[in-house]
Amino acid sequence: MKITMIGTGYVGSVTGACLADLGHEVVCLDIDKEKIEKFSKGEMPLYEPGLSDLVKRNVRECRLSFTTDKKAAISGADVVFIAVGTPSTKDGSVDLKYVDSAAEDIGKFMNNYLVIVDKSTVPVGTADRVKDIILKSQKTKIPFDLVSNPEFLREGQAIKDFMAPDRIVIGVDDGAKARQIMHDIYKGIERTGKPVLFTDVKSAEMIKYASNAMLATRISFMNEIARICERAGADVKIVAQGIGLDSRIGSRFLQAGIGYGGSCFPKDVKGLIHTGEEYGVDFKLLKAVEEVNEEQKRYIIPKIVKELGDLKGKRIAIWGLAFKAKTDDVREASSLVIISELQKLGAVIKAFDPEAMHVTKNILKNVEYAKNAYEAAEGCDALVVVTEWDEFRGIDLARVKKLLKKPVIFDGRNIYDPKEMRDMGFTYQSIGRQ
Repeated sequence: MKITMIGTGYVGSVTGACLADLGHEVVCLDIDKEKIEKFSKGEMPLYEPGLSDLVKRNVRECRLSFTTDKKAAISGADVVFIAVGTPSTKDGSVDLKYVDSAAEDIGKFMNNYLVIVDKSTVPVGTADRVKDIILKSQKTKIPFDLVSNPEFLREGQAIKDFMAPDRIVIGVDDGAKARQIMHDIYKGIERTGKPVLFTDVKSAEMIKYASNAMLATRISFMNEIARICERAGADVKIVAQGIGLDSRIGSRFLQAGIGYGGSCFPKDVKGLIHTGEEYGVDFKLLKAVEEVNEEQKRYIIPKIVKELGDLKGKRIAIWGLAFKAKTDDVREASSLVIISELQKLGAVIKAFDPEAMHVTKNILKNVEYAKNAYEAAEGCDALVVVTEWDEFRGIDLARVKKLLKKPVIFDGRNIYDPKEMRDMGFTYQSIGRQ
């Protein structure tokens, strides 16, 4: 199958490389020349574990290539995936300008029957919008089919999620041909026993938003439970364990902390709220989910103030800048809010993240960056754990205690045991635990 992937962000690059690894001939198209040049040279413009080796292998074996040439990429394809960004606008609605632009390019340059696949996370009804744009931009009327194939890739585990997914959702309204082509694309994965769910297009679009909104709801629910646990004397980690043993609930996404971030949950919650408004539905539950999450990002600030007093001139170490471990993505990251709030109170920030510092250097001002976690802690009045990187879990805490000016740790991800920390002589505070 000759496949063109429009967009080379996290979703486009991983999907393109994985499809090439399944044996398809994949061209990744992007308007960002610098990004395309890096990919072509085997240099990764983004961090995703395993992606570098996957790209290099498939480029070497001539199954994967990168280009900025729209005409060449689209006119030579059997299937075109749209995997461009869909950011939020100020009012929370989804900005579809990149999807619209991709649709216009497809209509302009297609010269044979195409299956056009919406891979980007888009509101229900977007496929109709894409279809209309393609029809208007076509010079000659060439048949095509529109498919919705939402992605369920977690940054940091995206390759595993693609190759061994919980499910593959494919929305097709018309034509057995498009259905067969999509089946052929994924048959290598389906043979491993992974379920492929064929639906109508609108249901497929809705499944993606509903999935992310449900996961975000679980996180915000547990963060509110954590607040009660702190006041009542319960341990939220034990509570989560007890809840998760219920087969109707399960254990995933029940970890309390300092809020969710990233490119999906915040945007998709806002997007589904806005979609509800368009259809006359007041999504009260998701509005509460969003409100709780924004509050949770600031939840640790009063704890710091209560412990340290006036923060003016106090040096605070921040471990972790990415919104989660195993990525360099800082979109909607709790670190950005926490650092901003601490700086407003006069604190001096010293930060370290294994992968995300090159990104935040262009975003955050007046932040001192350390070469490693130990250097970040040295001479600081307190340490705040913001991202749950494994290297922070296994660090030499006795050494950290000696480096800190005061042995004070605020654990925003609950990665340490409270009793062990206090036995070591730390003043230790976490989320929802005593």
